[in-house]
Amino acid sequence: MLARKRKPRIETDRLTLRLPSHADFRAWTALRQSSAKFLQPWEPTWAADHLTRRSFTNRVYWAQRAIAQGSAMPLFMIRREGEVLVGAITLDNIRRGPAQAGTLGYWIGAAHARQGFMREAIEGVVHFAFTELDLSRIEAACLPENVASRGVLEKAGFKYEGVAQSYLQINGRWRNHVLYANLRSDRRGRTDVG
Repeated sequence: MLARKRKPRIETDRLTLRLPSHADFRAWTALRQSSAKFLQPWEPTWAADHLTRRSFTNRVYWAQRAIAQGSAMPLFMIRREGEVLVGAITLDNIRRGPAQAGTLGYWIGAAHARQGFMREAIEGVVHFAFTELDLSRIEAACLPENVASRGVLEKAGFKYEGVAQSYLQINGRWRNHVLYANLRSDRRGRTDVG
């Protein structure tokens, strides 16, 4: 199970990474709504009820179940200065046994982008995954043209591994994704892409 049934709480220089709670609804809705044009090109199409309380309540319950089952670690990124929600990061699809791996997904509000928060969150989650969850491999994928996402992954120690064809539906279309991974004992050296 996930870190001996503890609710994960990760502290970085400026952020607290913690489970979402019902009290986060207004902050989450406001941030997603104000960042819609910034986020939607990179995300699956939002359901009609995406920003509703009911949808958010379902997210909170899913997060609690995922933690209890050890299948995912969905965390909100809270800037400690002012207790402001800046985004979210999820270590999902946690696989045990021979794999000891998980998949990283994340988003950040438009007003908080390019301030180093996502790199800080990624590094905090990866460290926790390697040291507390005993994972060996963290994977991430993004659209090839998402230069910001590729850059933050590379700065956080992820290395390019290739392209997955029709990997996810993004903004209503099946899209290829570039794949990255961070290994606990990485001996691969640099793998810069052209």
